[in-house]
Amino acid sequence: MSVPSPTEGGAKLYTPSLLALAVELADYPFDESAPLQGSARSTTCGSEVRLSAHPETNGGLRQIGLQVSACAVGQASAALFADHAPGFTQQSLRETLFKLEAWTTSDAPGDFLPRLEQLDAARAYPARHGAILLPWRAALDALA
Repeated sequence: MSVPSPTEGGAKLYTPSLLALAVELADYPFDESAPLQGSARSTTCGSEVRLSAHPETNGGLRQIGLQVSACAVGQASAALFADHAPGFTQQSLRETLFKLEAWTTSDAPGDFLPRLEQLDAARAYPARHGAILLPWRAALDALA
């Protein structure tokens, strides 16, 4: 089975909902002075995410900031992450990353994360899966 390119026929990668989500990334500026910082890079596509955050008393994250060098898929995933990450701990990040990895390669619904359906079109593009996972990996790096 051949996977269509973002500009070929078949599943359309850059849907209006994915692009709208990517724009939300502007609401989460990276904070150089934040005590928690982490990064992750996709070896598949070269996308990179840097994350800044402040710790919660329970070990979770708050005041998420992101610096993203990625396609619109990576940007949209980062915005989705930032919207839902406050309060996430290492354990909840690992659990969500595990579910997200499984979701990218299946037809399962993404009901474990609100608005994940906005990234649904990217599942047809395995080369973009790494970009989807980057924010969670950068957060785990920050908490390590």
